[in-house]
Amino acid sequence: MDLTIGSRDDLSIVESGYVFGRSWDQARQHRLLGEAYDQVTCARLASTGVSDGWRCLEAGAGGGSVAHWLAKQVAPSGSVTATDLDPGWVPPHPGLRVLRHDLALDPLPERAYDLIHVRLVLRHLPQRRAVLDKLAAALKPGGILQIDEFDQSHGPALLAPDQAALALYRDFVEAKERMFADAGVAGDWGRRVAAEMVDAGLTDVDPEPAIFPWQAGSPGVELLIFLTRRLRDGLVAAGMTDERLAGVRDLLRSPGFRATSGVFYTVQGRRP
Repeated sequence: MDLTIGSRDDLSIVESGYVFGRSWDQARQHRLLGEAYDQVTCARLASTGVSDGWRCLEAGAGGGSVAHWLAKQVAPSGSVTATDLDPGWVPPHPGLRVLRHDLALDPLPERAYDLIHVRLVLRHLPQRRAVLDKLAAALKPGGILQIDEFDQSHGPALLAPDQAALALYRDFVEAKERMFADAGVAGDWGRRVAAEMVDAGLTDVDPEPAIFPWQAGSPGVELLIFLTRRLRDGLVAAGMTDERLAGVRDLLRSPGFRATSGVFYTVQGRRP
């Protein structure tokens, strides 16, 4: 059985309370995510030895930057399937098949893929453990699953112009996490992935953590600035105001601001 394009009339990007929804500026969000995290993601994928002839699945492909990278690695005889609830943001590329697919509800072919990658998707799904089992079953024997996820329980500001600015950043981070939690996002999923992979029967499970320095102009900070606007309604409902969000943007652009990201885990496991 191979993947087919979803056909349910009720399939929507806002199912399961998805916190981001769809809007005209989603392309920018995908670009900023790629700038912030593709280097780490693709370096870890390269360590698998992915090459000509591999059959790969990029689940929750977003803007398609990782799917395009994979398609180049497996050319000319391999293939990459990129899936998403809203796959219209993935540009065409030789060797790349793009499909509309709901990881939580739609089936996956079993024993089909040499490599599966999914980034910052399972944290949004209440059925995340069932989806992990489904992804593991879709691997060929010896195939590799890589899950990239954040643990957002740590990520403090280190330097700011004054104590009031430090407090403002802390309040912003806490409001963002309340908003995500209210939408069902598992903010600590990153540190739990490795143990869940073992429980799913994968072997050679290997988590690698990364922390990114954040300062004015860095990709992670540019993404944060973007999210103060993209998620404005949810942040206000979680306790921020437009005035305070404007203050957060000014702080993030300040030369004296320094912070760390949450811990970004790339976790690999192999199907026996």
